[in-house]
Amino acid sequence: MNSVNSLDSTLKESYNYGSSCITSSSREDSQRAFLLGYPIAHSMAPLLHATLFKGVSLPWTYTLLETQDASEFLPALKQPDIIGCAVTMPYKVTMMSAVDEVTDEGRIIGAINTVFLRKSADGSTRYIGTNTDCIGVREAFLQNFPGIASKSTGKPGLVIGGGGACRAAIYALWKWMGVKEIYMVNRLESEVRTIIDSFEATDFGGKLIWVSSVNQAAALETPVLVVGTVPDFPPKEEGEILARNIVQTFLDKDKKGYILEMCYHPRPRTAFFNLGERAGWKMLCGTESMIWQGVAQQVLWTELALEKFSLDEAARLLRNR
Repeated sequence: MNSVNSLDSTLKESYNYGSSCITSSSREDSQRAFLLGYPIAHSMAPLLHATLFKGVSLPWTYTLLETQDASEFLPALKQPDIIGCAVTMPYKVTMMSAVDEVTDEGRIIGAINTVFLRKSADGSTRYIGTNTDCIGVREAFLQNFPGIASKSTGKPGLVIGGGGACRAAIYALWKWMGVKEIYMVNRLESEVRTIIDSFEATDFGGKLIWVSSVNQAAALETPVLVVGTVPDFPPKEEGEILARNIVQTFLDKDKKGYILEMCYHPRPRTAFFNLGERAGWKMLCGTESMIWQGVAQQVLWTELALEKFSLDEAARLLRNR
């Protein structure tokens, strides 16, 4: 994998929120990070982060805080040995109000998946929420398909779903991949409308289009980049079946593009992954985006340059799961 200068720039930008919380002794002590969410027993994040911490010779650990009680979050985050945390469903949106500040990425996306620490001028600790899922989406495409941005710029994209990962995918396609018009497919129109309203209330410069019928999908230009963010369950309800039929209509178009299937549980090759592959699209498993969003988290937590990390080893372990 090639070095990504943008991740190092993310570290530099993080100092806009305060000075370092890392000391020479803390790099030698047993510091901790954790993942907040429910359910998360299946998460591969502990394996990823343990590998990355080991690769930079830090005796730090990463554990799971699996809970349905949101009140457990702040007491866990403010323990003295905590250097940061990750946040997943169902807390990516709600925990924005629990941190001291949210970065521009988190603010526009309307969801956070990472909290990192910085010191204020008065010496107090500030807890900063950000979103590295968008970096995971960007790097999954850029690292695996060199030159892909030149193909996606000015062309439409498609995002399937209506949760926090969907929001991050929209941001990544617009911000870095040159996609200005993004189709949205989801089982519930209300979720889509909420996301559209949320983005329109920011300085987001893209255009979001709710695709509500097979006929509408058939008439639209083929998206170059597609991101799936829906759990791998067979469609049962009317809205789920319609959404699958709309997606299939896009997949069956003559022109083919590139698909990132962000779902990787219980296996990376989901039903949607197989649909895209059979239709002739170039496919990426969700472990690709997971690797890069995790590396971005490590850069923020450890305050080390990207080049210090053993990215190939982490990628090998996750791809072989």
